[in-house]
Formats: sequence, structure tokens, C-alpha cells
Amino acid sequence: MPRKRSMAPGYRYHVSGQAVVTLDGRNFYLGEHGSPQSWAKYYALLAEYNANGQRMPEKVETHKSDQAVTVRCLTAEFREHAKARYAKNAGELSRYGSLCSLLEDEYGDDPVENFGPRKLAELRDLFVASGNCRKYVNTQTRCIVSIFRFGVSREIVKPEYLVALQSLEPLKRGQTKARESAPVQPVDIEAVRLTAKYLSPTVKAMVRIQAATGMRPSEVCNMRPTDIEKRSDGVWVYRPPTHKTAHHGKTKAVPLVGDAKLALKPFLDRPDDEYCFKPKESADWHREQRTANRKTPLNQGDRPGYGKTARDGSRKERNYRSRFCADSYRRAIRRAAEKAGTDHWFPYQLRHTAGTVIREALGVEAAQAMLGHSRASMTEHYAKQSLDKAIEAAKAGPRV
Repeated sequence: MPRKRSMAPGYRYHVSGQAVVTLDGRNFYLGEHGSPQSWAKYYALLAEYNANGQRMPEKVETHKSDQAVTVRCLTAEFREHAKARYAKNAGELSRYGSLCSLLEDEYGDDPVENFGPRKLAELRDLFVASGNCRKYVNTQTRCIVSIFRFGVSREIVKPEYLVALQSLEPLKRGQTKARESAPVQPVDIEAVRLTAKYLSPTVKAMVRIQAATGMRPSEVCNMRPTDIEKRSDGVWVYRPPTHKTAHHGKTKAVPLVGDAKLALKPFLDRPDDEYCFKPKESADWHREQRTANRKTPLNQGDRPGYGKTARDGSRKERNYRSRFCADSYRRAIRRAAEKAGTDHWFPYQLRHTAGTVIREALGVEAAQAMLGHSRASMTEHYAKQSLDKAIEAAKAGPRV
């Protein structure tokens, strides 16, 4: 049996002093061995090789030493960097992957020094024309600049080119055609209660915990028994291993008391390193409900789990993820809200609801401690965060 082709054929030294890589039986010379430019060209060739089914088109030249470093070379090396940099952040990895694809489609063959503020503004105008809001457009533009900042750190982009890109001012309110995004508003707790009637026990528990604690949706999705500290005073403390500010070296502790503790307790009956809330358990519950509510008697029609696709052998077993993600959690709530006939809402609004209720009950300092804000500006007034204050705030959280 022939050996499989390597996804990443090696970057090697050639007796001529150049770097060389062999792809599809052909040697490609990249310039001075060890130079930043040769590595950038290597990653660009590797990306083309894998995108083409581990084949290199005949039109691709084998001598790259005299060719300029293109935008495609920069994005190819950045993609490799992003795999490690955003290994635990699928959202950012997807964002930068899309931006790299956009740069490659629009300016991939242009030398990096030809990509200046005007071309960056053209991409920004493209974001605006696509109907995106002003804040999103500014974020995407900053991310593109950060790709070129990475190029400076790898010595394939000159610092003055980065300075030129940074000279493009962000879009400002009232000075652009880009629409303004509506601020996130707290959700009416009555709408949450109506929606909860159509949620599976798994998702309903997630909603109860989030409403009582003000956690971010991703933090609820990532809960595991091993992350729960059961204190002698009866308070449970959840310490998320990953959260929004973890990369700054900050830790977070979320007290679980009252309704949050009651909601979580049934989901701790699993190995410590498994996630508490599993999509399969939610899907099984919905399937049981459909079976219980079916109008056709069980002795007539298809028996549960044995429909047409099962009879002809075409049905494939669905593979569920080990946990909910923020998107699947949001979709589950959206479907339940539609069944309940209530206004559409999304999980992050629960964080605002909890913050509003706690702020009205105990003040800004308690809300800051509960929500885990590290800066006073996030809750308008400066206050020192403490776990004891957060526990007091948790007891005043709303109940679903």
C-alpha cells in the first residue's frame, strides 16, 4: 500500500544556499535559507498544495527566490500562527480565517507593500455595503491590520507599512453610512419563563443558572464537575478554565447558590472531566416528547426510531458534540421562544437581566463583582471585586 502524501512536506536546505521544498515531485526554491521571506513563500506554497488536493498546478513557477512576498504569503503564514494562537477560541479562528480568505481573493497576488490604507478602506467599504453595523466594520478592519502587524513581527512587512495602515481612522457615529447596532437590552423575565416551558431539562437548567449568575453563555456551556468547588459553608463556586479575560492572566469565580445550585445538581452525575450539559441528552428528551405526544397509536404506523430511512438502511447515526456551544444554545432558545409565541431573545440578554436586577437590589459594586468586570468603567463606578460580595449578589439573582 503506497504511503500517504504528507500534508506539510519539509522546508529544507539546498546546497545552493536556498531553502527548498518538494511538492508533487517538484522542487520549489524559496530564496535564502532561513530568511523570513523564504518561510512566508513556503507557507503560501503549502496552502496551495493542500487546497489543490496535494497537487501543484503546472503553471506554478519553481523558482520563487526573486519574487516579492505577496499578501497570500502573509495570510498563509498567519493561518499557521492562528491555529495555535486561537486553538481555544473557535470564533476568532473562524473570523481570521474568513478575513485571510477575503485578502487572498481580493489582493492575494499583490506584494504586501502595495497593500496600503486605500485598499484597506476599500475592504472596509465592502463590509459597509454588505449591511454590517459600524462597530463590526471597525472590528473587522482592526483585525486586518493585526494580520499585517503579525507580518511585521515575522519581518516580512516593513514597520512603515503598518504605520500607514493604522493611519486609517475608524468609522465614527454619525459620520458614516454604516448602520448603528442596537444595544443589548435585558430580556423580560416573563418571556424567559414562557420559553422555559418548551425547553429540554438540559437547556432549561442552563437558562436558570445563567439568569441567576449573569454568566456569559460560553461559560455556562463549558461547565464541568471538576470546575465546581463545594465549600464547607454550602456555597458552590464555579471557576471557568477558559473565559473572556483568561488570556490576561485573570481568574474568575462564580458563586452558585439558590436556584443556580438546584439547577446544576442533577447534572453533576457524570465523570469529573465531562461537560455537564450535553446536546444528546437534550435531543433524547425532545424525541421522547414527540413519542409521548404522537397521535398515531403505537401499534399503527412507524414505531419510534424506525422510519423510512431506518427501514431502507440510509439513516446515519447522528454524532453529537460533547457540549453545547454558544450558537447551539442560542438556537435551542430561539426555537423554544417561537413555540411559546413570545418575543425572540438570546442568551446574552440574560446576563444584562441579571446585572440589572442585582444592580437595583444591591448597587453597582455588587453588580460589578457578580458579572466579573475587571474595570470600573464596565459598571460606571469603581469598586474592588471580591468573592464574598459576589456571593451576596448571587443570592439576589432572578429565578426562572
